[in-house]
Amino acid sequence: MSVAFRRESDEEHLEPKFELPIPPGPNLVTPRGAELTRAKVTEVEAALAAASDEDERTRLQRELRYWNTRAATLELAPAPAEDEIGIDSVVTIRLNGQKKTLTIVGHDEADPAHDRIAYAAPLARALMGAMEGETVAFGGKADAVEILNVASA
Repeated sequence: MSVAFRRESDEEHLEPKFELPIPPGPNLVTPRGAELTRAKVTEVEAALAAASDEDERTRLQRELRYWNTRAATLELAPAPAEDEIGIDSVVTIRLNGQKKTLTIVGHDEADPAHDRIAYAAPLARALMGAMEGETVAFGGKADAVEILNVASA
């Protein structure tokens, strides 16, 4: 029989299982982000201890490797200079005529639905280092974002 008609196993046709991607660069976090990371390690360890299904255990082991790596590499972000936007700043801006308040945080604690954006997000990068009363370029437009207020989280 030709090799083309021989079936080795179903395993050959499964998608490969990759590790969870780790964002490039340093793992800068806020004090809240450090607590959340450590809590996530504890949560996943408990779920893994309780899991009996092999597929679920494999998924949880992969997730635990991610969170253990994030916990081992976390660095508390340096506090920004007074009135300057940095990681752990709460910023009120006006963008496209809309007023919005954002908190700039580490990758793993980012939650855009709750106005918490990662420091590597394009808008956060545009704001970093700016001060209240300034305008910054964003989206190819000069003076696109007006900074109305800057506070520490």
